[in-house]
Amino acid sequence: MRFAGGSGGWWWAAVLVLAAGAAMGSASAQPAAPDAEAAAARAEQLRVADTDTLLALTSDGAVLYAQDDVKLDALQYCSQAVALAEAGEFRQSVRAASKVLHLADAQGDDNLQALARRDLAIVYSYSGQYDKAIEFARQALGFTAKEPQTVVGPANKVIGDVRMRRGDVTGAILSYEEALAGSSERYAPLVRASLANALIEAGQTQRARETLAAIAKPPEEGPLRAQIDRTEARLLLAEGKPAEARARYQALTTRSYGVDSHYFQLWAWDGVARSAQAEGDQADALAAIEQALTLVDGTRSRFRSEEFKIGLFSDLQSVFERAIDLYLGAGDARRALEVSERSRSRALLDAVRGRAALGPDASETVRVDALQAALRPDERMVEFHALPEYLQAWVIGPTSLESHQFPVKRDELTELVEVFRNQIVRGRRTAITNADKLGQALMAPLGLAPGQRVIVVPHGPLHYLPFQALRLEGQYLIERHPISVAPSAGIALRLVQRGSQAADALTAFGNPRIEDKYDLPGAEAEVSRLSRLFPQHALFTGAQATKTNFREAIAKAPLVHVAAHAQADEVDPLYSRILLANEDGRHSFLEAHEVMDMKLPRTALVTLSACESGLGRIASGDEVLGFPRAFLSAGSEALIASLWPVSDESTEVLMSTLYGALAQGRDVQQAMQAGQLAVMRQPRMAHPFFWAPFNLTGNWRLTVGG
Repeated sequence: MRFAGGSGGWWWAAVLVLAAGAAMGSASAQPAAPDAEAAAARAEQLRVADTDTLLALTSDGAVLYAQDDVKLDALQYCSQAVALAEAGEFRQSVRAASKVLHLADAQGDDNLQALARRDLAIVYSYSGQYDKAIEFARQALGFTAKEPQTVVGPANKVIGDVRMRRGDVTGAILSYEEALAGSSERYAPLVRASLANALIEAGQTQRARETLAAIAKPPEEGPLRAQIDRTEARLLLAEGKPAEARARYQALTTRSYGVDSHYFQLWAWDGVARSAQAEGDQADALAAIEQALTLVDGTRSRFRSEEFKIGLFSDLQSVFERAIDLYLGAGDARRALEVSERSRSRALLDAVRGRAALGPDASETVRVDALQAALRPDERMVEFHALPEYLQAWVIGPTSLESHQFPVKRDELTELVEVFRNQIVRGRRTAITNADKLGQALMAPLGLAPGQRVIVVPHGPLHYLPFQALRLEGQYLIERHPISVAPSAGIALRLVQRGSQAADALTAFGNPRIEDKYDLPGAEAEVSRLSRLFPQHALFTGAQATKTNFREAIAKAPLVHVAAHAQADEVDPLYSRILLANEDGRHSFLEAHEVMDMKLPRTALVTLSACESGLGRIASGDEVLGFPRAFLSAGSEALIASLWPVSDESTEVLMSTLYGALAQGRDVQQAMQAGQLAVMRQPRMAHPFFWAPFNLTGNWRLTVGG
C-alpha cells in the first residue's frame, strides 16, 4: 500500500518519536505557558468529580435505595444488575449494583461486598471501562463470599477478558486458568471457551483444540452453539488450513441458529473472506465480504453478552474495516468511502440499540456523487477512517475524490491524540511543537488550498483531536481555513439540505442553581451579555434554569445557549448529562437519551458552553455518542461544544465574537473562525488551551437573520 507523505512515512516516524518522549517525560521537561497553565489548573478544578469511585457509588446507592418505592433485598438487586448488564443497560446496571454496595455497608456483609464488586466488574468490562473492571474484580477477590465459586471464577474471568482486549494474551491465559480453577461446573464451559479463544490468538493451537474438546457440545440451535462453531472454524484458520477453514465457514453461511441466524451467518461470510484472503483469492474475499455487509443491514442491534462470556468480543465494525481494506487494495476508493459511511450509520444504531429515538433517516447513507453535487467550489470534506494498521483519508471536492493512507496504527494514533490533547489542556509549550509535526504529517499531504472551507469527518481517536490547533507553514489551521466537523458525510449533506437560515432569537440558560460548589458566576454574566446581541431573547439563570423550563423553551427556540456544568458518562453515553437547577429539592439532570427523545424541528444552533460538553465515549465505528449526537438526532442543525474544561475569560471573548458575527449575517463556520482568532490574537491567550476547545458540528452554512 502506498502511504501519503512519502514511502518511508518519515514525518509519522518523527511524530511517534516525539509522542513517546512526551509520554515518558516529566512535567518539568515540558515547560508550560504560565497563563495557560494557571487557567488550565482552574478549569480542571471545576470538573465534576468521577461518579464511579467506590465512595461515590456507595453514596449514590443509598440515595437510589431510599427513592425506591418497592425495595428489593440485596440478592434481588444483584440479579437485577446482572440482567441489566446483559441487556446492555450499563448505567442502570451500575445503579442496581450500587444499591447492593449500600446494603452491604449497612449490614456489614462481606458476601454482599464481594457480589456487588463482582457485578460492577462485569458491567465495567462490558462497557469498556477496563481499569475500573480490574479494580472491582480484584476488590471482589479480597472478600470472602459464602459460595466462593460465584465470585472467584467470574472475577478472574473479567481480569482475563480485559487483558485479552488490551492485547495481553499471555496474561489473559493465566487469568482464565485461575478462573477455571475456581469456577463452578456450570460456569466452567464459558471459561474454557474463553481460554480456547485466547490460546488460538497466542498460536497455541494444539492446546486450544484440547480445550475445545473438553466442552460438551451445546444444543444444535442457539447462540452458544453458533459461537463454538465459529471458534472451531477460526482454529482451522489459525492452524494454517485456510481451505478447510473456508469450507467450514461456507457450511455455516446457511446454517440456522434460530432468530439470530443472520447475525451468525454474516460472521460465517466474514470467515469465508478471511480464509479466501489467506489463500490469496482477493476476488472471492471481496465477494464474501459483500455478502457479510448485506446481512449486517438485516441484523438487529443489541448487546450480545454471550460473546463476552466465551471470549470472542466480536465487533461488527471489523467487518466494515475488512471491506474498506479490501476495496482500497483493489483500487476502489469510492466504494471504500461508501462502506466507511455505512459503518458510521451502523455504529450509531449499535450504540443506541433502540434505547432512544432516532430519526427515520438515521441509517441512511450517501452516494459520493450526491455529496459532490452538494459541495461548493470552495468547500472540501476530509473524511477519516482509523483502521487497525493505518489511517485512511478521503478528500472530497465538487469534482474530485482523493485517497490518502498514513502509516500510523490505530493504537499509535490514539496515543498521539491523547498526548497532544493533554499538552494543550495542561498549557504546555510543547503543544505548539507537536501541532507543527502533527499538522505536517496529517494535513500537509492532503493539499488543501488556504482559504478553502474544511469539513472534517473524524473517526475513532480523531474525535478528540482539535484540528483547528494543528499547524502548517507556521500558521494554525484555523488561520488558514474555516473549520467544522460532522459525524458523517451523509449527516452533513442532510443538514445543509434542510436550509441555512435561522431566526435571530436567542434562548439562554446560565449558572443553574445546584449548590455552592457548582456555582458559575461567569456563566451567568456570559448569557446576560449574549442576550443583549439579540432583540428577541429569553434568559433563564440561577433557580430558573431548570429542566422543566428547558424542555418548554427549547422546542420553539432557534438559537439555544447553555452555560452550565456537563458530565460525559463513559459507562453509557446516553446518560451523559447537563446539570440544571434543582427542582423540588432534588438535583435535576438533562441526560442525552432525554435529548434524543425531544423533537426540535425549529432549533438551528445549540451551544453548550460547559466543561467537556463535546466529549462522550467513542463507539468503535465512529460516534462520540453524547450531546453532539443527541441534539443532532433530535433535530438541531448545528452544535457547538467543548473538548476540554474552558476558561471564563477566553469563552467570553470567543462567544461574544461568534454571536456578534452571526448577528451581522456571517455563517456559523466563519463566525466560529472569527471567535477563535479573536481569542488567539490576545497575547495572554495565544495558547490553544484558550481558543481551541470548542468544535462546531453540523451545518456549517447556517446563518441567522429574519
